[in-house]
Amino acid sequence: MINDIAYLLKEWFSEDIGDGDHSSFSCIPSNAMGTSRLLVKEDGVIAGVEVAKQVFAHFDNTLQVTVFIPDGTKVKKGDVVFDVTGNVRSLLQTERLMLNIMQRMSGIASVTRVYVDELQGLATKVLDTRKTTPGLRFLEKMAVKIGGGHNHRFGLYDMIMLKDNHVDFAGGIRNAIVAAQTYCKEKQKDLKIEIEVRNFEELNEVLQVGGVHRIMLDNFSVENTQKAVAIIQGKYEVESSGGITLGTLRQYALCGVDYISVGALTHSVKSLDLSFKAV
Repeated sequence: MINDIAYLLKEWFSEDIGDGDHSSFSCIPSNAMGTSRLLVKEDGVIAGVEVAKQVFAHFDNTLQVTVFIPDGTKVKKGDVVFDVTGNVRSLLQTERLMLNIMQRMSGIASVTRVYVDELQGLATKVLDTRKTTPGLRFLEKMAVKIGGGHNHRFGLYDMIMLKDNHVDFAGGIRNAIVAAQTYCKEKQKDLKIEIEVRNFEELNEVLQVGGVHRIMLDNFSVENTQKAVAIIQGKYEVESSGGITLGTLRQYALCGVDYISVGALTHSVKSLDLSFKAV
């Protein structure tokens, strides 16, 4: 997944630098050498170190990166993540792009770790969603994994997920499931099928039709989730989704669901405060 950044780096640098970093060109000699240090300014989980190394190498492969704290490590204010030594103009031109990536990824990893820690001792896994920034999904989902979470499907192509709109447009649960099964057979697609249910009537219909891999309980209460898990009785994977907060997360997990998907891991995360300072 990390290799996906290569084709974007050229565009990202073009967006930031344009026809030149005139601030640096105007006051920094072209042969000036120095070191900059990535400093942590608030507690969290660091993410994006390996991506940052690619940013530096793409722009100037003579830059030397010395890593002190790897991805996935809990950090506190004042920690030094890495030093970068080389051409000063290169340090200045890579600074903001690297920080934008790492601050966003570290914010996601930090929030994810909080959710994961809340489920300590339980088998339930925390999943992300497709509620991501267009063009940056692979970085954001990478950050979720670094934070200890798990990735749901990456896009529309790697799993069949029959949500409420699919069911309604298809004319019901049975029609949607049978059509998906037929499609996979005809197209020779080895795709898992997940279906969202909104109530017990839909759940019972799914169990009657069968042939799915996972059932998503959408906006079920904790009490109804317990009942639903008992009805499913291990026949299929169970995922809870919709309106689940950090405060209710463990209650849902204790119902015995396999997964809890949380859009908040990516759609409304505050970036972790980092800075890149001259040594």
